[in-house]
Amino acid sequence: MEFSKDIVIGSKVISPDSPTFIIAEAGVNHNGDMLIARKLIDAAAECGVDAVKFQAFKTKNLILDNIAKAPYQLKTTNNQETQSDMLKKLEVGTDDMRLLKEYAESKGLIFLATPFEEDSLNELCDMEVLALKVAATDLTNVQFLKQIAAKNKPIILSAGMCYLEEVKKALETISPINDRVILLQCTANYPISDEEANLGVIRTFIDSFNMLVGYSDHSKGVGAAPYAVVSGAKVVEKHFTLDKNMAGPDHKASIEPSELKELVTTIRKVEKYVGNGLKMPTCSEQMTRRSLQKCFVAKNVILKGDVFSDNNIVAKRTNGDGISALYYDCIIGKIADRNYDVDDIIVL
Repeated sequence: MEFSKDIVIGSKVISPDSPTFIIAEAGVNHNGDMLIARKLIDAAAECGVDAVKFQAFKTKNLILDNIAKAPYQLKTTNNQETQSDMLKKLEVGTDDMRLLKEYAESKGLIFLATPFEEDSLNELCDMEVLALKVAATDLTNVQFLKQIAAKNKPIILSAGMCYLEEVKKALETISPINDRVILLQCTANYPISDEEANLGVIRTFIDSFNMLVGYSDHSKGVGAAPYAVVSGAKVVEKHFTLDKNMAGPDHKASIEPSELKELVTTIRKVEKYVGNGLKMPTCSEQMTRRSLQKCFVAKNVILKGDVFSDNNIVAKRTNGDGISALYYDCIIGKIADRNYDVDDIIVL
């Protein structure tokens, strides 16, 4: 399998050298209210993220009527209703989704959405979304993965609640059709404990699949996402809400706008800390290097014709003048071509 290391989504290039692509996951935190959805877009834009993402599904195509809610959903919503009943309240119609896309773009954001079934996938592609997010629930859905891959759009693939072999199977399914894939480490609970973040998987993905990777963060607060950048994540996704106390399945596991802004600020600072990986003196180190690194001087009086040895030369700070102490092996055994007084800088 080979995957692209330069993936373009709108005006953004995602590559090993690019800034982190930050996605504000609005998800279903609009509660079916398009005014709230627009306010979420406003907040995302004000926080400086790259993209805002929603979820697209037709409940009847997604789930059977009598399916119970997931454990985390039982804690955050009415446990007397089915998962299907809950999802019906959170559907966004095609026209509304198109309006949200236009509104997000008017705010300078890239609009993304996660399709959960084929009809929604087709509708999103008809409205020319720039990339497709695949939720962890569909990583093992080979039929749907093939349908998504065939749309020939960049794919952001979440790898929650699965084994490494299942990730490999998903990538093997997609790669013959589409090589523009970014793989996200994810722990699919809302919220997760710190021990469940498992950021080491990011490096496992890089080593195993040699591809762009990222992190879908379900930890509390600003949480694990900035640390994921240090681990090699080039995409970070975080759920956010206007108010954690709102009714709905994901609000309590989301961050509020002030935290989202802090997240963006922290990630941009972490990127500066990480740097470019090239080990060389920085601009500010150049003068310090001259002042502090050592060069050879005469330890004792040296006469022309003497052999340089440990007995007659020593390294001292010389403001960068002379022969660096790094070249010890090159100077020992050479013959002096002039006389040196004590502390004279050695030259060849």
